[in-house]
Amino acid sequence: MKVLIGILLSTILLTSCDETKKVIDVAGNVQLAGNYAITDIGEEAVTQNAPTISFIAYDKSIKGNTGCNSFFGSYNREVNVLTFSEIGSTEMACDEPIMVVENKFLMALRNTGSYSIQNDILTLYSKDDQSELLKAKKETNE
Repeated sequence: MKVLIGILLSTILLTSCDETKKVIDVAGNVQLAGNYAITDIGEEAVTQNAPTISFIAYDKSIKGNTGCNSFFGSYNREVNVLTFSEIGSTEMACDEPIMVVENKFLMALRNTGSYSIQNDILTLYSKDDQSELLKAKKETNE
């Protein structure tokens, strides 16, 4: 009887932990969801043709504009870990300064390993050395 009660309690605890993780995952995806304008890539401010990125929580997809081309992909988020995959984009050519920003932006997405959000500022960090890859300001509907 004690064994049966132990198994039952263990099952309840494991199930509730799994449900708690699901709630935390949904809350994190909802917090991340929205439209962002890139303000900095590395240590450089982006002042013209700033890339944008939109996080869509329900299917964990991203889309946006690199400053020249449209892009799309998917993301995976767990606690503070964030990675991007299946990134694709259109292939129009733009002036060299815009293409430099585009390449740095797409490289930052591919190298992302974690993130933080504070005061509507999203910061992406490198999966290799935790250096700051980019900052983006969340657009609000005011």
